[in-house]
Amino acid sequence: MSEFFESEIVRQELEEINELQKSIYGSLFSFAAMKREDKLEHVEMLIELLEKQRIMYTRLSLSNDPEAVKMKEDLERSIAVMGFPEGTDIQVIFETMDQTIATLKKQVDLI
Repeated sequence: MSEFFESEIVRQELEEINELQKSIYGSLFSFAAMKREDKLEHVEMLIELLEKQRIMYTRLSLSNDPEAVKMKEDLERSIAVMGFPEGTDIQVIFETMDQTIATLKKQVDLI
């Protein structure tokens, strides 16, 4: 394991990201049937997940550890899978996700 991924902070943050993803994806298909309070909690988890992902990407960007560099490159290549043109700045992805989550929260608030 590389020095970057041996860091207790990095390992803890990756675990938190993983747990949030499991929780979010585990209830994704039941979102429409959720009570308003549960929907708001789900949206808050999305906000927290995106912030943690943004921080992790920044950490990867600042590291010269070979495994961190590779992970960052893999993330950047995966942008095309999400429907964005190859070479799209990942910050654009984060901004788009912010807007999508904000729209979702407004819709839930109207319920």
